[in-house]
Amino acid sequence: MAMRKLEIVHRTYYDYAEPVKLGDYRLMFRPRDSHDLRLLATNLAIEPAAQVRWIYDPFGNSIAIASFAEDAVKSLRFVSTIQLEHYGAPPDVPTIEDYARKLPFAYLAEEAPDLARYLERHYPDPNAQVSTWARQFIEGEGGDETFTALSRMCKGIQETLKYAMRFESGTQPPATTLETGGGTCRDYALLMMEGARALGLAARFVTGYLYDPALDKPDQPGQPHAWMEVYLPGTGWVEFDPTNGIIGSDRLIRVAVARDPEQAMPIKGTFTGAAGVGIMANVEVQVRTMESSAPAPAP
Repeated sequence: MAMRKLEIVHRTYYDYAEPVKLGDYRLMFRPRDSHDLRLLATNLAIEPAAQVRWIYDPFGNSIAIASFAEDAVKSLRFVSTIQLEHYGAPPDVPTIEDYARKLPFAYLAEEAPDLARYLERHYPDPNAQVSTWARQFIEGEGGDETFTALSRMCKGIQETLKYAMRFESGTQPPATTLETGGGTCRDYALLMMEGARALGLAARFVTGYLYDPALDKPDQPGQPHAWMEVYLPGTGWVEFDPTNGIIGSDRLIRVAVARDPEQAMPIKGTFTGAAGVGIMANVEVQVRTMESSAPAPAP
């Protein structure tokens, strides 16, 4: 397991054509300390000035609630700076309990109640389109092996669908992603979640950042990222990034997890203004190393 010291700067700017009154904004920028991620320093700059309080959501994610006192503004700025040590897990075959190594299997009674909502299908599946799509990954030699099937699904999304930026808010239904043949990272994560659930596996959504060595430069901004996790007995939540075909957390910096993508929006808020007021939004993320990788101590 390698350790990287990373600095993540996430800038979000909104400019309004006319003055607006800002409501509360809910911000998901801060990862939680864990055995694979250790926070070194954090800073959240907001303009105009806001009163910030911190809460934990139902999933244990760290949420900042920003409240504004100014009557009307024409711009809003958020700049989150985080420095951390990241101990990414490589894409090795995880240690899975014998009973769960092949599909189908049932989760044990002591875990099943807590995983129940992650097992449920959340979106309509017209003509069993998503279920049929998911079953192709368990066909052929080794297809009934749990990790093999998930790896095939992750790589299959990356190789057969076309990534496309989409500026509409929200995440499109998985059946739509299959019908259109493409989507964003959030769409890909949701498709794999519903595909895994169709195979009887517990899955959840992850929002955070991708460390890409090619973008480790001041003039190469990136974007927030999204992927998914599957719960595998014996190893716990395992990360799959179908946008990039990444398995394991070596390059993935987790900020928040949720049962559904709408529960894990990096920024969610409201404002009051003229009907149809024009908004210019700009988001930039810089993930860079602070120093060379080094062997990690035992967690």
